[in-house]
Amino acid sequence: MFSRFSGGAAKAAPYLVLVTTLGAASPAHAQIYSWRDAKGTLVLSNRRPPKDVESKTYPVPKASGVRATRYATPERSRAYDNLISEHSERNGVRPDLVRAVVQVESAFNPYARSVKGALGLMQLMPSTLRVYGVQNPFDPADNVRAGVAYLRELLDRYQNDEGLALAAYNAGPTAVDKHGQSVPPYRETQHYVAQISRMASRPIEARGKTVYKYTEIINGREVPFYTDKKPTAGPYSVVGSR
Repeated sequence: MFSRFSGGAAKAAPYLVLVTTLGAASPAHAQIYSWRDAKGTLVLSNRRPPKDVESKTYPVPKASGVRATRYATPERSRAYDNLISEHSERNGVRPDLVRAVVQVESAFNPYARSVKGALGLMQLMPSTLRVYGVQNPFDPADNVRAGVAYLRELLDRYQNDEGLALAAYNAGPTAVDKHGQSVPPYRETQHYVAQISRMASRPIEARGKTVYKYTEIINGREVPFYTDKKPTAGPYSVVGSR
């Protein structure tokens, strides 16, 4: 689902494929491969691991337990710190969770493009881009704005259960709902949720807090926003607790 990760695969190491499936509301992204290298370290890649050849891998910024098959400098990730913090605070989503999603989805490459059509830092599908009024998916500000808002929508849908929200981000809400609002028994989706949890500063969790929804007009379209801070102006609604 992106064009960037680095990986260190052991010879003939088994791999997992994080693949988009199902979903009336389309999943956000395309596909990630993951496996363990000879040292047991998790490796992420946008390519299948080569057979009988050990891939060169690189560390992932702020994620000591993960490596990738494409290099991403700490400076590259830091370039989006303020952007991630802004939209995380605006939508009431913890920034470390957003950072982990961006790292897994695009390795902080704003021009990432998947064979499935997912685009930009948070690897959003065209249907998601349309819903959130994104005109340029390769504009980091527009992409992260929409990606974090979409993640907030999923958190609200699943009462702020981060595991279910991430599963829906990966496999689509239909897949989660089909399996009784639980993480689908797809090995790739379960692995996706686990690796995001591993990369975030603390495990994924559910919390209780009031969430407010309001809308803004962006590029002539009504775009929803979610926040845990009560809006001081304009109409809003309470969408539940998280």
